[in-house]
Amino acid sequence: MRIAYRLYRGWWRAVDALYPPVCGGCGTPGERWCSSCNRQTHRILPPWCPQCGEPLVHGTCPRCTRRPLQNVVLRSWAVFDGPLRQALHRIKYRRDLGLADCIAAEMLAFFQTELRWNIDMVIPVPLSAKRLRERGYNQAAQFALPLALALGARYRPSGVRRIRHTVSQVKLSWQERQDNVTGAFYANPRLVAGQKILLIDDVVTTGATISACATALLDAGARNVYALSVARAMQHYHTASEVAV
Repeated sequence: MRIAYRLYRGWWRAVDALYPPVCGGCGTPGERWCSSCNRQTHRILPPWCPQCGEPLVHGTCPRCTRRPLQNVVLRSWAVFDGPLRQALHRIKYRRDLGLADCIAAEMLAFFQTELRWNIDMVIPVPLSAKRLRERGYNQAAQFALPLALALGARYRPSGVRRIRHTVSQVKLSWQERQDNVTGAFYANPRLVAGQKILLIDDVVTTGATISACATALLDAGARNVYALSVARAMQHYHTASEVAV
């Protein structure tokens, strides 16, 4: 484990010693992310679509058959439900930033076991300037920084910027999501040209935002773009071979 990452994790353990935490998934005192909530989290494991990372049911990806994901290889650690949904809401809306460190550690194990991509740089999917002022922090950055430290990759949150404010994607249709984020991002060629980049986001639904970020990065000369989200919003999942508990 790299020294910078050990120091980062040590900082949060020191904070926990001063301010005893509660679990972000169930509220149990004593831990930021308890073993029970971790067991209840539905990991997304192979077999999956080689492009978008959706679990494969019959050897083909219905999503990419209809609407292929553009310019990026995408994976997600787990399904956006249960304790993980509660935890991500705490991080996003209640400033429980130490909780992100615990979940990032789980994502790191997933990356090292299942992905093992060769990357140079880690970039969080950016917020607009308006939303960043309102919230005070970018929740995706809380996962991206510890992953960059652990992987020994450069952390460059300024590598891509959201150059116009976009409305929330939550209630938009697939086409509206695409239109909402098209041209919304600008990547800095001086930072990203020739780089193998890992984009990090908290929750992915259609992949429209990730795809738009990746397009901007490739237009700026990035060599490859991969993406990893904490969670993926899924309507259903079927078997343990698709999503394992």
